[in-house]
Amino acid sequence: MTDTQTPTLEIHTLPVGDLESNCYLVVDPESRKALLVDPGGDGEKIERWVSEKGADVEAILITHGHADHIGALEFAKEHLSVPVGIHQKDSDCLSDPMLNLSAFFSPFTSPEADFFVEEGAFDRWSGPVLQILHTPGHSPGSISILGDGWVICGDVLFKGSIGRTDFPRSSLQQIHESIREKLMSLPPDTVVYPGHGPSTTIGEEKESNPFLHLG
Repeated sequence: MTDTQTPTLEIHTLPVGDLESNCYLVVDPESRKALLVDPGGDGEKIERWVSEKGADVEAILITHGHADHIGALEFAKEHLSVPVGIHQKDSDCLSDPMLNLSAFFSPFTSPEADFFVEEGAFDRWSGPVLQILHTPGHSPGSISILGDGWVICGDVLFKGSIGRTDFPRSSLQQIHESIREKLMSLPPDTVVYPGHGPSTTIGEEKESNPFLHLG
């Protein structure tokens, strides 16, 4: 579990589930209003964590619809009583175990989304307006959440790697385009919060990530 203070918001990180997916809590330090991102497992653990942080969650955002990022979505939605947002192109993952990849180990479905997120400003909470970047490739509806000096990017970009593209509906070409056009254009000191593993920066990945064949 790691905590970070950005210029305007707190970013709290909690690895959850068997694959230790990063669940994020984005908190306005003044109001304690918050967004919960990718409740991938361990619902009770997430509930305690949110309570310990004194956060008042207003919405849940899903970066993409794979099982390790939505495993505790039903629990979180029920216990926090907040709406869920996902990109429309990944919304069918919530109801289809084949598409969310849970069919390969323990099939499950999740509640339908309450709203769809699109490229552009996200202002469905009381904190500062954030930007949604549509960053397909790992999945068709993968999104990244851009704040002041940071980006939560799901399984698009990792420290020293990129997201897998051997899943149904994944695309190596798309993920490279997303990284090149949406992420690598950000300032080099932008902190990257990935779906798994430690944080990094755009500058560090530009210099040393062997998977970024950006030319």
